[in-house]
Amino acid sequence: MTESSEPASHHQPHVIENRIVYAALSGYIAPGERLGEKELSEIFKVSRTLVREAMIRLQARGIVEVMPRRGWFVIEPTVEEARNTINARRALEVGMLATADHVTPEKIAILREHVRNEQRALEEDDRAQRSYLLGHFHVCLAETIGNPVLGSILQDLTTRTVLIAALYQSSHDAHESCDEHSQIIDALEAGESMEAVRLMDMHLKHVEKALNYRDIASRMESLKSVLQKGPSL
Repeated sequence: MTESSEPASHHQPHVIENRIVYAALSGYIAPGERLGEKELSEIFKVSRTLVREAMIRLQARGIVEVMPRRGWFVIEPTVEEARNTINARRALEVGMLATADHVTPEKIAILREHVRNEQRALEEDDRAQRSYLLGHFHVCLAETIGNPVLGSILQDLTTRTVLIAALYQSSHDAHESCDEHSQIIDALEAGESMEAVRLMDMHLKHVEKALNYRDIASRMESLKSVLQKGPSL
C-alpha cells in the first residue's frame, strides 16, 4: 500500500479496512504479515485510534488477529481452517445459484465485464490485479444475483481463501479459474441453474487444490527438517 493522497477520514469510516481487504485480495499483504498501527496511520494520514478501530472491525471479520505486545497480524489460516472456509463458501454459493431467479441481460453484462477485466489482468501478467479480480468475482456474483449481505459475507470468506490459495496459484490455474467463471455465466445466461451449480462446485474444488499444495509443501518441509536434524541410526 502506498501513502494515501488524502486522509482516510475524508471518506467513509470503513475506507481503511476496505483498502486493507483489497491489498490482501491482491496479494500485496501476505498471510502472517504484521500491520503496524504507526505505519498505517502515516499511510492513511489519520490517528492511530482510527487505525485501531479499523483493525478491530477486521478482527471481527476474521481477517486480522492481535497478538499481545506484538500488534496486529493478517491471519494465517491452517490448511484445515482454509478447507472449512471453502466448504462454507460452497454451501453459500451453490445454494445461491440453485435458488437464483432469472438473471437479466443487464446482470449478465455486469458479470461479463468483470471477466473481461480478469482476462485483461491475465494478458498483462498483473498478478496482484489478477488475484483480486479472480477472488472478487464471487463477491460480484453474489451482489449481482444475490444481495449485498451475501456479498459482504462472501468477501470475508473469499479474502480468507485468497490469503492461502493465491500463494500457490500458477498462471495455468488462474486462466482455468477465469474460464470457469465464463462457463458459470454461460449457464446462468442460458437459464440452466443446475448446470451453474455443477460448474461452481467443480470450480471450488479446483480452488481447493491450492490448499493441497500447501499441505504437501508443509509436510515436505517437516520431513526435510527431520532428515537434517534427526539422530543417526
